[in-house]
Amino acid sequence: MSEELGLLVRDIGDAGVEEMAGSPALAAAVDQHAAAVRDAVAGPDGGRPETDALMDYLHSFAEDAFRRGWWPDSTHDWEFVRIVTVCWMLRQDPSPSS
Repeated sequence: MSEELGLLVRDIGDAGVEEMAGSPALAAAVDQHAAAVRDAVAGPDGGRPETDALMDYLHSFAEDAFRRGWWPDSTHDWEFVRIVTVCWMLRQDPSPSS
């Protein structure tokens, strides 16, 4: 991921996680996305995804979204919520990386 894209993703994550505190709708959407991300990036033995796996997923997802022409104009679009979700998951008590 380019440095610029990495900074944008970080900013989206920071803003979205902060917004979750005052937006039950965003928090609920993140919760739903988190279940899908956990399924897609299950850790060893199907447990919590490891930090490295989440980072790889986030980089791949963001690069693909931007390649398709997505731009963060709305805090309610699917891509925004998915990026916020992974950033939120990374801030939770992550399992150690392998």
